[in-house]
Amino acid sequence: MSEKNNIDKKLSSIKNLLAKQNLVGNLIQRQEMSRQDIVESLIQKQNSTELEKLVKKLEVNDIARILEALIEQERIVVWDHIETSRRDDVLLEVSDDIRMDLVSDETPNKEQITVIRVFDLFKGRLRQIPIYSRKDLEKAKPIWVDLVTPEIEQLEWAREIFGAHIPNPNELTDLETSARFYIEDNGEIHLHSNFLLDTTKESKNVTVAFVLKDKILFTVRNEELPVFRLQRLRARAEAGYVSQAKDVLLDLYAADIEYSANALEDVYSRLEKVGKQVVKSYMTNSQAATILSDIAIEEDLNGKIRRNVMDTRNALSFLMRSKLLSVSQHEDVKEILRDIDSLDGHTSFLFNKINFQMDATVGFLNVNQNIDLKRLTIISVVFMPVNIIAGIGGMSEFSMMTNGIPWQLAYGCFILVMIAIGLFTFIGLRTFENKRIEKLRSENSFDK
Repeated sequence: MSEKNNIDKKLSSIKNLLAKQNLVGNLIQRQEMSRQDIVESLIQKQNSTELEKLVKKLEVNDIARILEALIEQERIVVWDHIETSRRDDVLLEVSDDIRMDLVSDETPNKEQITVIRVFDLFKGRLRQIPIYSRKDLEKAKPIWVDLVTPEIEQLEWAREIFGAHIPNPNELTDLETSARFYIEDNGEIHLHSNFLLDTTKESKNVTVAFVLKDKILFTVRNEELPVFRLQRLRARAEAGYVSQAKDVLLDLYAADIEYSANALEDVYSRLEKVGKQVVKSYMTNSQAATILSDIAIEEDLNGKIRRNVMDTRNALSFLMRSKLLSVSQHEDVKEILRDIDSLDGHTSFLFNKINFQMDATVGFLNVNQNIDLKRLTIISVVFMPVNIIAGIGGMSEFSMMTNGIPWQLAYGCFILVMIAIGLFTFIGLRTFENKRIEKLRSENSFDK
């Protein structure tokens, strides 16, 4: 009971710091940068430092419980203040749904060194074997060898020790489907598949090469992917999650579909925000331009997800046709394919939603353009008789007609007449337009 009270107190302290950060952040966003803003910014940094110190003192189990008790936005803020070295241990303690969200939102480290990860099975769980030299790799009995931006030397180690034809990740290109899935004469299974990488900065498909040889799965790629990290964490956390290399391969494809589904949910939420702006009664041209840019980004991401899902379906279909899977694995593939079918419906719906919002936004631009043209037309109609009078006033006949009248009085009266004519023309147009609108309204009410 006392332990629960202690966690509740820490959770309350973290929520108070998050509330302060949110309040100060809103103040800074609403105001221009001034001396007061600088002070508020410093306060926010101080709260951030306090939060980091508080999280650093907590045990891994306590951090996991606190993350599960927080809402999504607060959870991400706390997650950003957790030391990188402790994050994997925290992820092992949280629920799978939260683990998926945190791994999906995390941006892969661009400055990572070349990595060769080797995993074997230990007590039903995936265990990473540290590899520091060629001898370490020779002693290992892995079921999964994961190569991320490997050096040529590391590639050669794997090729020579395991006798596998492992491709260089720099040579992975967008090949035809027939060249991406094949079985060599020595029994090696080769698959080249696209995996989604969706970050705040960019979204793209990353090509991953899979090689299955002698019950060992080799994966080669140029970038770290959240899907692979999620798979490693799940296999470490759950006993019996994988039992052989093909299980790892299928689970990577299943995790990729989950990750794509998460990305689609984010597209839905962002399009909902855009939709609230689209249904407004008025939109400026600058707002429409911003909305069109946001919609184009979501359309591009939706297209990448659809391509990624299609590529995964092709890979799984190849494995099923090749009769390389057990009965249970065959059922797992069917389940993944059902998930893919459901995602196809979502991507199609999103394409229609994106097209609707884009058409509506372009419609606002057309309406604004028509309003501008209407204003120009009204101005030209109002000034047309004025221009005629002005032309008459510039003729010599006008000077002859007003000969004997002081020019100040003559031209003053002439200007007043021009203003009166322009005003009467404008009032006449306005009256005519109002009568037309009233007539349309009465017709519509009669039809109803």
